[in-house]
Amino acid sequence: MSRPIHAVIHYAALQHNLKLVNSKAPSSRVWAVVKANAYGHCIEHVFDALRGADGFALLDIAEAEKLRDLGWRGPILLLEGVFDPRDLELCSRLGLWHTVHNEAQVQMLATHKTQQGHRVFLKLNSGMNRLGFDPIRYKSIWTRLNAMHQVEEISLLTHFARSESTSDVLQTLSVFKHATQDLPGERSLSNSGVVLGHSDLLAVEGFPDDWVRPGVALYGASPDAQHKSAKDWGLLPAQSLRSQLIAIQQVQAGDRVGYGAEHVVTKDMVIGVVACGYADGFPRVVGSAAQVLIQGRIRCPIFGRVSMDMLTVDLTPCLAQGVPVDVGAEVTLWGKSSEGMELSIDEVAAHAGTIGYELMCAVAQRVRVQSDVDIG
Repeated sequence: MSRPIHAVIHYAALQHNLKLVNSKAPSSRVWAVVKANAYGHCIEHVFDALRGADGFALLDIAEAEKLRDLGWRGPILLLEGVFDPRDLELCSRLGLWHTVHNEAQVQMLATHKTQQGHRVFLKLNSGMNRLGFDPIRYKSIWTRLNAMHQVEEISLLTHFARSESTSDVLQTLSVFKHATQDLPGERSLSNSGVVLGHSDLLAVEGFPDDWVRPGVALYGASPDAQHKSAKDWGLLPAQSLRSQLIAIQQVQAGDRVGYGAEHVVTKDMVIGVVACGYADGFPRVVGSAAQVLIQGRIRCPIFGRVSMDMLTVDLTPCLAQGVPVDVGAEVTLWGKSSEGMELSIDEVAAHAGTIGYELMCAVAQRVRVQSDVDIG
């Protein structure tokens, strides 16, 4: 039997989160963002649940090929565009739409030999200073692309640096409005944070958002966990990381637990050893304030350093509530336990000084991933 640690992908949660996005942006089409192997959830495990979206957005052509192999015949958008002239040939063969955000990509299109026009999304740098053309140059780049026989249609694209801030969202919209004034083409503006928090604002300001691009919201984590939890948004966790206790230790006051011998036991206690470590993707830097769920419902704090393959927890809360524990007891590191209780991935991430995005994307390849639909 393999190690007990595994990730469960929740089909119904994915569908629920997509439905929530649709309800927030009813006039928009939806790109389901599945970059980074669907934020660590595995494209093959989320595809059926998210195929109600209007298209899929990602970075890697290999992942686009996987979607085509799974039977998707609708739009696929390469969010960072192409990296090599040969990629344009694959875009033609696979029917991929792609972002244009730099001069090199414009030149690749200009010299590309094709009888089939490309659908491109021209990206504006509206203040994030990551990808995209400066607002002053934007219209001239659009004009150049529009004159190319290699380009069939141009859509207009930008990204929000601070979707949690109403003033920043308004500033981005203002830059976008002036840079794209009088230009035809569909617009793609909103990420998860703007879809959930500012869809009404875009409507009031008169901004058509033909294509929204939800990412982390689809997977049940908050785009702004510092101010609003996933539960506050109405999102459901789409990934649960679960394992088991593989050993139990009776320790006495004065004993030390884990590497570094830094964690000193102040009273007699029972320690549970969990088959999960930083090599599985659980953050090594998580503090002792972080908790896991034992037996599906009891919160127990981590005690001692997280090591490569194991972590240790204080089982005192289980004993205090009269819940027996033994080797083989279920441990939920984040997500939903088999009892239905939730431990937010954002909560675990906060204890590690990071965000839920990073944890879900960092689940290691050695961790088995399965859909709850396949489990039965």
